[in-house]
Amino acid sequence: MNQAILFNDDHIYIVEKQLWRFTGLLSGNQVNIYIAHSASAISQADKFDWEEKVEEWLEDNEPDENNEIWL
Repeated sequence: MNQAILFNDDHIYIVEKQLWRFTGLLSGNQVNIYIAHSASAISQADKFDWEEKVEEWLEDNEPDENNEIWL
């Protein structure tokens, strides 16, 4: 499934779970994307890498019933 996703620049680090959350728009629906990563600071390159991984993941998968993607 080759879907276009628009990513928002709203990255939030969730300390207690050691993961990052950001959102995107997929077919008009907001999706929450979670990336396990222990660093509490990220670079612009990290953001681009994560967006690429999400796009690759979406080629074969869909968000779950809660409109969430977990990587």
